Amino acid sequence: MIVPEVRVWRAARPHVVRVAGSVKPHVARITQAVRSRPVKLTTPLLTAVAATVGLALAAGSVAAAGPWDSSGQRTAERDRAASRTGEGGTDHGLASGTSGKAPLPAPSAAGVLTGLGGPTVTTASSGLVPAPKALASVLGPLLKDPALGAKRTAAVVDLATGKVLYGMDAGAAQTPASTTKIATAVAALSAPGGDRRITTRAVLEPDTREVVLVGAGDPTLTAREDAKGSASLRTLADGTASALKARGMSRVTLSYDTSLYAGAAVHPIGANPNLAPVSALMVDEARTNDSDSGPAARSEHPAADAARKFAELLKDKGITTTSPGPSKATGRSQPLASVSSPPVSALVERMLTNSDNDIAEALARQVALATGEQASFQGGAKAIGTQLRKLGLPLTGVKFADGSGLDRADKLTAGLLTGLLAMAGDPSRPELRTVLTGLPIAGFTGTLSDRYTADASATGVVRAKTGTLTGVNTLAGTVVDADGRLLAFAFLTSDEASPPEPEAAQAALDRTATALAACGCR
Repeated sequence: MIVPEVRVWRAARPHVVRVAGSVKPHVARITQAVRSRPVKLTTPLLTAVAATVGLALAAGSVAAAGPWDSSGQRTAERDRAASRTGEGGTDHGLASGTSGKAPLPAPSAAGVLTGLGGPTVTTASSGLVPAPKALASVLGPLLKDPALGAKRTAAVVDLATGKVLYGMDAGAAQTPASTTKIATAVAALSAPGGDRRITTRAVLEPDTREVVLVGAGDPTLTAREDAKGSASLRTLADGTASALKARGMSRVTLSYDTSLYAGAAVHPIGANPNLAPVSALMVDEARTNDSDSGPAARSEHPAADAARKFAELLKDKGITTTSPGPSKATGRSQPLASVSSPPVSALVERMLTNSDNDIAEALARQVALATGEQASFQGGAKAIGTQLRKLGLPLTGVKFADGSGLDRADKLTAGLLTGLLAMAGDPSRPELRTVLTGLPIAGFTGTLSDRYTADASATGVVRAKTGTLTGVNTLAGTVVDADGRLLAFAFLTSDEASPPEPEAAQAALDRTATALAACGCR
């Protein structure tokens, strides 16, 4: 049995984030607030912290893809912060579309994110570095909580220096669950790269009336009327119909091409509501209902269903087609129309925030295609490992079996996960920044939206990727400690013989991350 992760879909749009005012007063106020315990952050401070961590770190210019509003705040964070208090004078309303109802009036935090051409944010290097011995005295007892099960490993790294501050069997590999997606993200952002878009095409075979719908592995292709920034099958049908009419064609043979992918379509765990059969062509993640997040029944034949929907859309535009069947576009085919996904950087952010397994497996195959491997479960896993090895990351004992972390054969170490996060925070690697901006935010977004809600001291300060399988509970991400120091952490726990209760294990991990946030540790 697999314990699924809750996934909350947010539309991601590329947006340039610009600074509004100096960051220094906000950092100073945040530091002063967290020095006294118990910590209670006000809404402006809370939102400022949430907006600051994970972007630019010690770097200067960064343009991030994600659900940002015009002031440089994440819309989900803004709505969440606004709804937590009735004080203040700014009515945030429903402009972002992330709240079910209008939040109560609340003060707005000043924008503190560095945008293109803006000043440098030095959050990572502010404050004093925690003392390893003091840090161990805080984290050690918490990680021994019986609720975590028999096996637990951990690591904490200072992101400004890369120095390891704490380790508990940090080099021992164990099942990481969905924290595997951090590795997939780094691999995808380095090859094929964050700017790459995945293009779905309609082509016409010469001297025939055969139209071929060619899948390229876009996991976000949608047939819904509101594409929410994703590539639209409706737009592709409109363009295809116009191109056919220009050629005097109103009746065609319709085929579909999924030859880009190889190997089994069904994950080794079997059919599962957390993941559709992996295909180079699908729409709306092959969901059989109108949901756009979370577990759902999936079509057994995603490509055929996508082609049938395409045929319906063409019919609406005056083009009659045959019942679609599988085929392969030739090198002589003529382009009719195409649509492209958001950039890989935006897909990475969605994948991490929502723990989206369909995007994860698609990105693993994009890494495989970029590095000459077969676009399959095995090829994607091999390509991820190869790419991380090229980046000089520690892979002793590490094994990849898929891109999503659903496979228990995946084995990662706490040292590798903190190494990945540290590399994403390296000022010389801005191309990896969406690994940090995509991490779920405690109490605000994605798989952490309903965690940390009882303790405001960690809300918005902890940003971490969750991982949950039966008997496996993991958490890896970043946190700002009591002195304003930005740290990366990874906690991996498991007990497959006597699986711990998931909610109790997750609460224990959350307490550990909260303690790290509250720790000056000297």
